[in-house]
Amino acid sequence: MSTNQETLRRIERLHVRAWPALKTERIDGWLWRWSGGGSQRANSVSTVDFIGNDMASALDRVEARYGAEVSPVQLQTYDLSQPLGLTDMLMARGYIANNTTVTMLATARPAAPPPGVIVTDDPNPEWLGVYMEAITENRRAVNRQILRRIPDPRAFFSVRRDGRVISTALCVAAGGHAVAECIATRADSRGQRGADLAMRALMAWAASLGAHTVGLQVVAGNQPAIALYHRLGFVPVGTNQFWVRR
Repeated sequence: MSTNQETLRRIERLHVRAWPALKTERIDGWLWRWSGGGSQRANSVSTVDFIGNDMASALDRVEARYGAEVSPVQLQTYDLSQPLGLTDMLMARGYIANNTTVTMLATARPAAPPPGVIVTDDPNPEWLGVYMEAITENRRAVNRQILRRIPDPRAFFSVRRDGRVISTALCVAAGGHAVAECIATRADSRGQRGADLAMRALMAWAASLGAHTVGLQVVAGNQPAIALYHRLGFVPVGTNQFWVRR
């Protein structure tokens, strides 16, 4: 699918909206985020927008703000981050490139949701059990708090097999777009198409709300997940990079 820059910006903003940090502050258009715990997105600066005229001064304030929380300084950049020259300044200041994620998009088309997928407005205990098992322990407490803050319209997807939930997903929609989050499968249930069914249900739900594009972000080295998303019609359209200075 062809993707223009404005679509990529809207998807990036929706990913930011879909995972709300516990503390935020606007710094010349950048969104400073802090939540504690291990979540990179919820503890990094989103650099989608910039309205200032002094990048170095804005970065000074970012560093001071994280210093006040006694936290590493982290920023999240993507292909259209503002202002130009940001990554060069980060490297000059000694920031280290950390995890890279790939943004992938697919067209949402009306479809009947697949059987065996439960859709709820909130994460039920089984959904939480599967998702929490799939993430690192240092992210669990904070992520539970973030999940309670997910904005509407939202939907939580649980794939049941043999009387238990084996896969999860979360979708948040806005303005003709939707993003997928929290895609997880039990370690002992891999290969049973759980994530495939969750994503198909998610895309059908997004289309039912009028979304024409679904986006997701996946760790660049997660080849099995990327292969799944390709089979579902997702194509890579951009990259995100986390930068850290301790």
